[in-house]
Amino acid sequence: MTTTPEHDAKFTKITFSSVYPHYVKKVESKGRTKAELHQVIKWLTGFDEKKLMELIDEKVTFETFFKRAKLNPNAHLITGVICGYRIEDITTPLTKQARYLDKLIDELAKGKAMDKILRK
Repeated sequence: MTTTPEHDAKFTKITFSSVYPHYVKKVESKGRTKAELHQVIKWLTGFDEKKLMELIDEKVTFETFFKRAKLNPNAHLITGVICGYRIEDITTPLTKQARYLDKLIDELAKGKAMDKILRK
């Protein structure tokens, strides 16, 4: 399943701060912690907790969020299906990066071991 231009365009407009509480709720409802969520986000983006909170307060879009990120060189190892899309087949960089984050958070919520989530 390939993404559509409309699907890809939505990531340029959605603010990270509007989705972040859902990430927290998802992982905490499955017995994981906000600290683990932040560890996953830091691994993918390089943002420490202070920078993450600044970006949330600034209400940056996903486009700005990922433009400012220093993507982990092993991010390409994140594979599989998320939200009906096979990550490896997504060609739009922003959409792929957002789906990387979704996949990592999904794995965290499903109880996957942290050393498996943080691909090395």
